[in-house]
Amino acid sequence: MKVRVGREVLAEAVGWVAKGLPSRPSVPILAGMAIEVADGMLTVSGFDYESSAQVGLSAEVGEDGRVLVSGRLLAGICRAMPRDTVDLSSEGARVTVSSGHARFTLQTLPLDEYPPLPELPAAGGLVSGEVFARAVTQVVTAAGRDDTLPVLTGVRVEIRGPVITLLATDRYRLAVRSFSWEPNDPEIEADALVPAKVLSGLARTLAGHEVTLALGSTRTGDGLIGFEGAGRRATSRLIDAEFPKVRKLIPAPGAITRTVTADTATLIEAVKRVSLVAERTSPVRFAFTDGTATLSAGSGEEAEAVEPIEATLTGDPLVIGFNTGYLLDALGSLGTPFAHFAFTEPTKPVNLVGLRSPDETPDGDSAYIVVPLRGIS
Repeated sequence: MKVRVGREVLAEAVGWVAKGLPSRPSVPILAGMAIEVADGMLTVSGFDYESSAQVGLSAEVGEDGRVLVSGRLLAGICRAMPRDTVDLSSEGARVTVSSGHARFTLQTLPLDEYPPLPELPAAGGLVSGEVFARAVTQVVTAAGRDDTLPVLTGVRVEIRGPVITLLATDRYRLAVRSFSWEPNDPEIEADALVPAKVLSGLARTLAGHEVTLALGSTRTGDGLIGFEGAGRRATSRLIDAEFPKVRKLIPAPGAITRTVTADTATLIEAVKRVSLVAERTSPVRFAFTDGTATLSAGSGEEAEAVEPIEATLTGDPLVIGFNTGYLLDALGSLGTPFAHFAFTEPTKPVNLVGLRSPDETPDGDSAYIVVPLRGIS
């Protein structure tokens, strides 16, 4: 194998594939990254039996070939190279990676022990990468991170004809986002539970490109979902579990008794400042009155912080408290100039959505439910 490729595109591609490699693989060979040179292309790929990632790059090919090397090591080397191009060549059981005066020699891993990547399921339709990335970003922060509860570490993907809805929850918050796509079958209906970390990594990479979504069988535990766009393709096994029925947590429009609208950036900065005096598990308290939201944290016995900001309240005044981290995650996922809180009762879950203007009516395509903390006064 002998090939030359641009350093930036190689480092970015290798880095993306390396992120999906296991840090503690059950089998050492799964820490490897396959490098294949053929037909004027350099292809890098990784697979750990759960998810796969593959990137194809145009390159100056001197000799075709295929090798397997340590993926994370290669990613680190590519990032550190000094020149604009990188040369890769192999001879026997060694691969040489060089750029300028820098030269690295890596030991290859046995290719015959590396599992073949799964085939991409049949294409189901197309979606804008920008729309897909925005929806995923708004939802994944609510997914669980406890691997002992795998069902909560996933994002439920509901496909109903031309509309896809994403849902995620960790029991303390719930995020929902719907968006349009172009299905090959306008009557398609399917549900899948996809690992949140897979979707998160894809969203950042495929934004700005058209994305092909491919969904395999979801009726058995070996279901597979695939994504392709911008010269990249990825697959993931679906989580074989029943997602909790969480839609009942979203308050019906008729149950809303109060709403508050505030500037998102101002609110985020105020929460960050006030929370500096709060203990890790202590809440940030809000006192909502007409024209003002007063944030406070801490206690008079130690440090205490208070900051009022402008806010528009409809309905009766109320006092409520939120977990700081959960609230900042929710506000950070909005991506809009204004944040809109919809309340039923002070102790009930709150729906937080983004608005482009303070007078805009929430469209119902998104929801971010945050459970308030009890015992706030």
